[in-house]
Amino acid sequence: ASLICRCCNTCDDVREAYRRRGWAFKTPDTIEQCKREGFSQKMQEQKNEGCRVYGFLEVNKVAGNFHFAPGKSFQQSHVHVHDLQSFGLDNINMTHQIKHLSFGKDYPGIVNPLDGTNVAAPQASMMYQYFVKIVPTIYVKGDGEVVKTNQFSVTRHEKVANGLIGDQGLPGVFHDLPRHPDIQLF
Repeated sequence: ASLICRCCNTCDDVREAYRRRGWAFKTPDTIEQCKREGFSQKMQEQKNEGCRVYGFLEVNKVAGNFHFAPGKSFQQSHVHVHDLQSFGLDNINMTHQIKHLSFGKDYPGIVNPLDGTNVAAPQASMMYQYFVKIVPTIYVKGDGEVVKTNQFSVTRHEKVANGLIGDQGLPGVFHDLPRHPDIQLF
């Protein structure tokens, strides 16, 4: 059998090669491509940055989840994994704000229990899970117009992440859904 070698011209190429082999990427300063591209400096400059996510998400009406987590995501052995090596688990602050989250169209008087949620993470590498129960709802307006939508209830759990994958301890904000129509996220 012949050995096929792929060139790693960039730091991203090296990181991808490490990921494919299942190796930890802990010392970028010892890798020429990463030194040349200033990888460690870029990570330091970005360490206090956050993100703003908004939009609409359409999914099948089946159980599932959606989440927000740091790092590049990929599949490894049929498992959803996030590469957190660049961040280091001690640096991840999962403080978050949910301005608006709904499942379907709004109607007068609807209460979306996560609207206006502000969570200050008490320490680094926290994992927040929101378990959502969705109830299909039909709202009839005074003029007879029918609005087919949904209401929901939610329970929040939090724990210190241990650096594993999925609900075993990846730092992030997870929303687990038993069945699911359209989502609006602001």
